[in-house]
Amino acid sequence: MEMFRTLCDAADLGRRREAIFNRCLPLADRIARHYGGRGEDIEDLVQVARLGLVKAVNRFDHTKGSHFVAFAVPTMMGEVRRHFRDHGWSMHVPRRLKDRHGHITRATMELTQTLGKAPTAGQLAELLDMRREDIVDSLLAAEAYRVHSIDAPVSSGDSAPRMVSDTVGDVDFSFDRITDQETVRPLLAALPERERTVLYLRFFESMTQSQIAERIGVSQMHVSRILEKTLRELRDQI
Repeated sequence: MEMFRTLCDAADLGRRREAIFNRCLPLADRIARHYGGRGEDIEDLVQVARLGLVKAVNRFDHTKGSHFVAFAVPTMMGEVRRHFRDHGWSMHVPRRLKDRHGHITRATMELTQTLGKAPTAGQLAELLDMRREDIVDSLLAAEAYRVHSIDAPVSSGDSAPRMVSDTVGDVDFSFDRITDQETVRPLLAALPERERTVLYLRFFESMTQSQIAERIGVSQMHVSRILEKTLRELRDQI
């Protein structure tokens, strides 16, 4: 944010814009990789995401008080989605993705019956002998390939059902959650391994502090302090 305040009064405008762009390049490349494996060359997606970053740098207004990353992420994601839309990306689903998603769906049903609740990505990975990252990527990719007719119902009740076409132009408040996730992702990646592990076990594997303490070989009180300190630091950076 400070770089943008300086930018407004800077004579060397181009150089400072370039510095901001270079600092955020890893975020653009990460967004591009999230959309990989869907029929488009990854290098093309990287270029599209970086184009979105250029637009974000040029359009961002720091006087509105928002965080640059929170502005840049939806801008870059919008560019990538527009690229897929213009290239008909929803028309072809790779066979390997269909097969993998079928395995995950069946495993999810099996574990839900056994556990009495929806399984975590880690539990699915253990059952299917897959990496947790592959489970998450498959679920995200499969969701992106799901296409609905504009006449398909999205809600029903006592009144007439609401169709997809009725939602065009609606504000999707869940997009804020995506923005939050992408904002915090690089911050999580920069954490020390122990702190990152504790957060993963607590919030992705739903383990209690006592279970985490047993897993990593420390006291429950120490786990509590790690969580409190790490979450406070993340809040300060967002």
